[in-house]
Amino acid sequence: MKAEVNVTTTLWAVADLHAAVKANADPIEKIQPKDPSDWLIVAGDVAERTELVLSVLARLRKRFAKVIWVPGNHELFSRSQDRCQGMDKYTELVEGCRRIDVLTPEDPYPVFAGVTIVPLFTLYDYSFRRPGFTVEQAVQAARDRQVMMTDEFSIAPFVDIRAWCWDRLAYSIKRLSKITGPTILINHWPLVVEPTQRMRWQELALWCGTRHTRGWAERYNAQAVVYGHLHIPGVQMINGIRHIEVSLGYPREWEQWGPGHVWPYPVMEVEHAG
Repeated sequence: MKAEVNVTTTLWAVADLHAAVKANADPIEKIQPKDPSDWLIVAGDVAERTELVLSVLARLRKRFAKVIWVPGNHELFSRSQDRCQGMDKYTELVEGCRRIDVLTPEDPYPVFAGVTIVPLFTLYDYSFRRPGFTVEQAVQAARDRQVMMTDEFSIAPFVDIRAWCWDRLAYSIKRLSKITGPTILINHWPLVVEPTQRMRWQELALWCGTRHTRGWAERYNAQAVVYGHLHIPGVQMINGIRHIEVSLGYPREWEQWGPGHVWPYPVMEVEHAG
């Protein structure tokens, strides 16, 4: 009688691959499953050009049993000569992902070992700002200090970001409210403000999320929250829930990782009979 062999299936997570940076090619190539049944979360900022985003995701999909992608700000970067801009660029990316069998925030939520995996796309609304400041005052203060995100030149001219954010919040809440049982929430931007307090330039928090997602982890029974964007990878416990940043970032950042740093990050593992 053949002995039963247990197989471990892992839900891995990465973000901020910035594939247009040549030095990131090797770390991206090393994103490999330990078992063919493994899943991969890609929490935004794969690249700027739609063709490159889809090319990278297609390569990853060939390696993993399932790939789940959420957009970051870099995927939304547009130029006046681009075929698709603003909301249309996001639609183009979603349609491209469906052609290569990569899940997006517009698709049915998959379930991994009884846990609903929830890809989100919430953007930001400048509400991570200094108390007493209006949005306009906060953005001007950042401009005065010459601390600005490229979003102001590559996303904001093509769409009303705050209005889009609020639409995405309403859409996400409607879908989240239908889930029962435990979840893992995935978003490019952190769902709470605490991770941004570790940034060198606090003005950059303006482009890092929205206060309206503050209670989502608790409300929707999250076992973990996975995000990127800040390029400060690590785990922060907030109200007893893991908030995990899984960014690769730029070479000057990941080259400083110590030997104990784990990436891609194993969000969840489950053993089953092979």
